[in-house]
Amino acid sequence: MFSPARTRHLPRPHRSDVLIAAVGLLGGTVLSLLGLHMQNGRLFDATWPALIPLAVMSALELLRRSAPQTALVIGTLALVADQFTRGNLATLLMYTDLMYAAVLYGTPAAARRIPVTTFLITVGVTIGFLAWFRDAEALLIGIVTGLVSFVPALTGVSVRNHRDAAETARLRADQTALLAEMDRAQAVTAERARMARELHDMVANHLSAIAIHSTAALSIDDPATSRDALGVIRENSVDGLAEMRRLIGLLRTGAADPEPSSSPTLDSLDALIGQHRTNATSSGLTCTLDDARTGPGRLPAPVELAAYRIVQESLTNALKHAAPGPVTVRLGQTKDGLTVEVSSVLGDRPGSRAPGSGAGLIGMRERVALLGGTFEAGPAPGTGGTRIWHVRAELPVEEGRVAS
Repeated sequence: MFSPARTRHLPRPHRSDVLIAAVGLLGGTVLSLLGLHMQNGRLFDATWPALIPLAVMSALELLRRSAPQTALVIGTLALVADQFTRGNLATLLMYTDLMYAAVLYGTPAAARRIPVTTFLITVGVTIGFLAWFRDAEALLIGIVTGLVSFVPALTGVSVRNHRDAAETARLRADQTALLAEMDRAQAVTAERARMARELHDMVANHLSAIAIHSTAALSIDDPATSRDALGVIRENSVDGLAEMRRLIGLLRTGAADPEPSSSPTLDSLDALIGQHRTNATSSGLTCTLDDARTGPGRLPAPVELAAYRIVQESLTNALKHAAPGPVTVRLGQTKDGLTVEVSSVLGDRPGSRAPGSGAGLIGMRERVALLGGTFEAGPAPGTGGTRIWHVRAELPVEEGRVAS
């Protein structure tokens, strides 16, 4: 007893195949009833024997997609059997369709083999009947053989090639759309990372100063100290709010320039260091700028923005972590690019003066990596046996990109 799970079923015939089979069977039957035959004087000269190949060919039309090669083999035998009857035009036409379907829906090997085989059969039949009849009218048999076998096979090859080309184009379009979506996702991720860096670098400095001075105002019971702290808090609040408004404005306008012209440059370092001096007064930090650049003109905007943000983030870290002492910012320029160095006295306190997210160093590394530069940050020996925290970034400048 067979298990239902092991029983193999052919797929249901396509509705077009059912329609072809029905029309072929009905049309062939009508032709037989009208007495329209293709030949006379055959072995089976009655009307009904011609209906048997017709019925077989109609049934094979239901397999033209699911089993095209099997249908072609059985159909060839049915066509040969039809030659011993009066014949039917519908049987012949349905055979040409089976030949066409065997090339179109069959395996790639069959699609290559069938046209060659039918061509050789056509040539062989033509030569054979010419040698037998020794009459030019024998060419008509070769022509009919070609029309029944080779021409449908050639048509199937043409349609299959067009279908494969269309499928290849569709797959290529899908692949292009997928790559475009991947590029879009990467662009969105990169833009989000850039926005995160900008937001962190702009706000962290102001909020760190606010946190430090608000702690001082709460812990020291001195009206003058509280007044100075509140002044610093207000100044940083206003500046931070202005920076936030600038960034929000850029986002709303959808600026296409990845580094907008309103971004800070190295010319703004004096103001940044002046602000740091104000914020770091109560922490015992003194900030100095050593600008040793000798190159003429301004650097490309992405380089200047990266250098500014690196200095800004380094000063913020010094404000939160450094011990009282000097904070030095050095700028140098060579033929290869710009060098930024920031050093501060390494503190020994267990915690920082203000909470941090830990994303500052990551953001600086990302900025330098995007420009193809090198970045180092960590403890280093200082003068007089002290330990310093040293940040160094080398930002390459492509030749010819320096603006005059």
